[in-house]
Amino acid sequence: MTTTPLPLQPLDADLLARALPLLDEEWLARDADLAPVLPMVLARNVGQDWHKAGTFRHHLVGVARSLAMWQQPRDVRLLGLLHSVYGNAFVDLVKFDPARERARVREIAGESAEHLVYLFCTQSRTQFVQRVLAGALESDGSLVLEKDGKPHTLTPYEVAAFTIVSMADTIEQWFSWQDDIYSRFPTVQHRPQAVHWAASLWPGPMRPSGRMVSQINALGRALQHPGLKGLLPMPPVFNGCTAELSATDEAAAISLYWSVIQQDQPLADLDVATAVLESAVRHNPWVGEPQMVLAQLYLSAGRNAEAVAAAASALQQFSAWGNSWDKRVQWDAWVAWTRILQQSATEGSWPERLDKLNNVALRG
Repeated sequence: MTTTPLPLQPLDADLLARALPLLDEEWLARDADLAPVLPMVLARNVGQDWHKAGTFRHHLVGVARSLAMWQQPRDVRLLGLLHSVYGNAFVDLVKFDPARERARVREIAGESAEHLVYLFCTQSRTQFVQRVLAGALESDGSLVLEKDGKPHTLTPYEVAAFTIVSMADTIEQWFSWQDDIYSRFPTVQHRPQAVHWAASLWPGPMRPSGRMVSQINALGRALQHPGLKGLLPMPPVFNGCTAELSATDEAAAISLYWSVIQQDQPLADLDVATAVLESAVRHNPWVGEPQMVLAQLYLSAGRNAEAVAAAASALQQFSAWGNSWDKRVQWDAWVAWTRILQQSATEGSWPERLDKLNNVALRG
């Protein structure tokens, strides 16, 4: 029986070259557009605020990092860095009072960026996502929302910017805890917390989301609308937002991946776990973590050529996103370990002793 090749992606050297400087924690301080705004944001104690899988600072920087990877213009990257500072319906973090401090933000960020930030914080994000997913864009790419009982029209540029930032915002923060507390977003059902106490326990199992990557995919494909296409650089995820990921494939992929991570497969040999991960990659080839784990299993089995391909494809996905899908460790750690796997597979060297895994290091 002929086996269909895995849908692995070749590594774009230019994309990886953009990603590597962002592994440095201080990358933002060296960004000519974002660095001048950073002290103003940090002065509002964003590093002390809880936010989903980390702190508010961690979230804002992570969103800005994806937008940097996606080569967005200054105003859109600043929107990413400041996207919740006026507060919104999802978080009670008001770092700048929109009634008194818009001029201060405008002075530092510029008029265009502040305008986007204000709109992003004060428009209904739920309504925005619902209408984009429903294909409610006008022929020119604009979108009509309801605000204070009156229609408000977002320009095509605003729609494109808000869609791209929403994609980055979601991939940076979403994991299994939010799958439960915000179940079925953007149509969230109101459930009593005390009854669903098990779902409320943060951070929960830290499983990757079973729903949101396909929603991000749908947002990305909306950018192909004739009124939006070309207004902003297209994010490189999902083959430039052209490939479709179904909700069914996403659900299958996370279930298969997590069964290997939880060691719900035979442990005496790695053939079953390898086959399960290969199936996960077939269902969802657009996230890097299953491919990275698969690369390590290939290495353990001495399948070095396959390990090289899987590690390269994983690096391609990590670079394309600028954030991790599996939030158990941060994006930079996933990238670092994948580069170790790629190096080892290329050289044909992988520790035979378990304790020697502690010694592996990137060279050159």
